Amino acid sequence: MQITKKQILEKIYSMTLLEIVELIDDLEKKFGISNIQNFNTNNLDNNKKIKKNEFNLYLKSIGTNKISVIKIIRNFLNLGLKDAKDLVESSPVLIKEKMNKIDLDSLKNSLEEVGATIEIK
Repeated sequence: MQITKKQILEKIYSMTLLEIVELIDDLEKKFGISNIQNFNTNNLDNNKKIKKNEFNLYLKSIGTNKISVIKIIRNFLNLGLKDAKDLVESSPVLIKEKMNKIDLDSLKNSLEEVGATIEIK
């Protein structure tokens, strides 16, 4: 008679915590797995890196072409001249939160072309 997966799980559900810990230790020894928790944590970290699709853009420094940076920020964020100027002059500052990759690349390239230093988080 072959044991099914369902029967194995039912047996595990009826076990005490101490018995489960011993079972895990035996399985680790049998299959040569040293630390299952680290394996799962590493996989979760890799999935987080892959799935990141929202970014924050920070202006770290204006560079030498302040007027061009103000124009770019003003157009991208639909700000008035004074608001854009105040934002740019308060660098380092968060320009925009939760940007998608396409908008981020566009704004990043525009700002770097005029000499601004940015940071993406």
